[in-house]
Amino acid sequence: MKNARILVVEDQEDLANLLKDYLQQEQWQVDLIHHGDEVEPFIQQHMVDVVLLDIMLPGKNGMDICRDIRKTSDVPIIMTTARVDEIDRILGLEIGANDYVCKPYSPRELVARVKVWLRQKAKPCVPAVIELNTDRLQVSCGDARIELTMVECRLLEKMMSQPSRVFSRSQLMDAVYDDGRIVSDRTIDSHIKKLRARLKIIQPEQELIHAIYGCGYKYEESR
Repeated sequence: MKNARILVVEDQEDLANLLKDYLQQEQWQVDLIHHGDEVEPFIQQHMVDVVLLDIMLPGKNGMDICRDIRKTSDVPIIMTTARVDEIDRILGLEIGANDYVCKPYSPRELVARVKVWLRQKAKPCVPAVIELNTDRLQVSCGDARIELTMVECRLLEKMMSQPSRVFSRSQLMDAVYDDGRIVSDRTIDSHIKKLRARLKIIQPEQELIHAIYGCGYKYEESR
């Protein structure tokens, strides 16, 4: 996708300029922002095709920026950070990031990831085809595949068995834990939170697990 506009949000100016050089080789227009407070006003005033967003920024941090961008825009966001803990990656994906790259990274790899999201953005919207393999504890969509824990697999299997049906937390508990143990609602909510983040990796275009206030959760693919 030539002439795409890429926004690089990175406070390390040397790294930002290096990325700009690599991105411009693809004939893309590149804008640089070094301060978190400037990102949202820029996006509100300009059409951007992909955002490369650092987490640790002066002013507003990348997590808060991502969360607020998602209130008004579905622009692909690739988060870049030196924070490598799994919980940080899951949180980033859960609040709306499309991809997550840990520093230090290869600029060429980042360019390749931008190309993936530009191609994805250019594709016509098609319904998700999600396949669950309970023997391998895997869920896939097209060529994308992720591993699940046993608990996550059982949760997903239960909800996928009757799409659009709302399951209460107690029903989901019974499906996940067959030994009669006592589990709090918060435990189920925590597992659902992690499962949602994993599903975003293989199907970033839509939410597959929906919370129904005061009732529970349901699995439903958009049509």
